[in-house]
Amino acid sequence: MDAQPDSLAGLTLTEFSDNLASAEPVPGGGSASAIAGSFAGSLLAMVARLSVDRPKYAAYQKTHGRALATGERGRTVLLELADSDARAYAGFAAARKLPKETDAEIAAREGATRVAARASTEVPLSVVGECALLLDDVVAMAGRSNLNASSDLEVAARLAAAAARGAAANVLINLPMVGDEEYAAATTTSVSGLLDGIERNVAMVSEIVGSGELREPEPE
Repeated sequence: MDAQPDSLAGLTLTEFSDNLASAEPVPGGGSASAIAGSFAGSLLAMVARLSVDRPKYAAYQKTHGRALATGERGRTVLLELADSDARAYAGFAAARKLPKETDAEIAAREGATRVAARASTEVPLSVVGECALLLDDVVAMAGRSNLNASSDLEVAARLAAAAARGAAANVLINLPMVGDEEYAAATTTSVSGLLDGIERNVAMVSEIVGSGELREPEPE
């Protein structure tokens, strides 16, 4: 993946860590969550590459190919979402700095805040969804891939879950400022459902990895 000059993905790990530790509001927790999720995608892709074309795991080649594609897509999309999250929060911060001396200024500021708050919920909601997709294939790979890399799958699962929970926190904290109760209720329900599924999948990965055994190939 070729990073854009102003992209967080173009920073070294040290540079990103330094930026995150600074007093600047961006990058913040949302971008950090997305990047943690991208690492989960990278680990899924790694385990797939360590499993494909290995005679011992020949029965699982279809699973390996799909997981590799999912991991590569997920890590790319989540890095892009890290930048999107930074832009969304910067837009929200700018809206809150608008003047509020007159009724017209107050109305304009409130309108801009609602628009920016919605963007600040939609981006992290996408992060939660991407992490859920990654976890579906992490589960599929558990017990169907190189057993020497099975712990890497559990790390991928736990990173994806942490990323999803971090992103979900940003979704929920921004919802009240969107000013749309119907949207807030639907989004809260969606986030809750995604997180429940993610936690079930993490537990499943942990159990399968802990067994140290292979399982049946996925049904055709």
